[in-house]
Amino acid sequence: MYSTSLLRSIPLFEDLEEDDLVALLATLEPHSFRAGAMIFNQGDVGSSMYIVESGSVNIHLPGEASRRISLADIARGEHFGELSLFDNKPRSASALATSNAVLLELQRETLENYLERRPRAAMAILRTMGERLRETNTMLSARAAKDVNVEFDENLSWSDRLADAVAALNGSWKFIILLLALTIGWCLANTNILSHAPPDPYPYVFFNLLLGILVALQGPLIVMSQNRQSFKDRLRADTDFKVNLKNEVNIETLIRELGEFRAEFGETPGD
Repeated sequence: MYSTSLLRSIPLFEDLEEDDLVALLATLEPHSFRAGAMIFNQGDVGSSMYIVESGSVNIHLPGEASRRISLADIARGEHFGELSLFDNKPRSASALATSNAVLLELQRETLENYLERRPRAAMAILRTMGERLRETNTMLSARAAKDVNVEFDENLSWSDRLADAVAALNGSWKFIILLLALTIGWCLANTNILSHAPPDPYPYVFFNLLLGILVALQGPLIVMSQNRQSFKDRLRADTDFKVNLKNEVNIETLIRELGEFRAEFGETPGD
């Protein structure tokens, strides 16, 4: 007998009572798949979800040889195909066993009969689905076409902004001119020409101390700014990768739909 913890790890069933989990677990049908076996193909009519009891499964969009686009690798305790429990639409992707695997299948009809006998479990499942839908909406709102630079800069602390301002000032003519003007002014103010008892006479020990402190502070601040810039560059690269992957998936979908359209009208790729 399989453990109820396997079902409780699934968000869809995590709020069920222990006796409900035991009853639901008894309805699952185990299926064994050898490595390399197809579990289902994109476009197949689906009426069940699968829970991985052992082994691993790859979810992908089909393509020619190496053009297959991998979407996710599913391991023990994870699940896939749950959308088919609630609609009659075809499978949106293909599933392939990448190693010898044992899957627990939950049929839509089995779930319906189970919920008829245990109506309180239906409320727990609906509550979980509502929470997940809210989380998905929040995630999509947070990820909807935002400028990475603007979003990153909005979350900077005052110390981060200070480090960036220091780094920007150090790399400008304004800083060079300001430092030269300060040096000339300090030297003139501490000569016998303007004062008989200058506070910091030549060789300007106090001024050298100030310059040493300035240099000591500049180094860490500039490095902090550079590290933050490197992190921002990584965020840009990650965003570019996600956009490219999304575009690749969309192009594959368009090519497949165009091929289906041509096949429907009896055309060949050379026409």
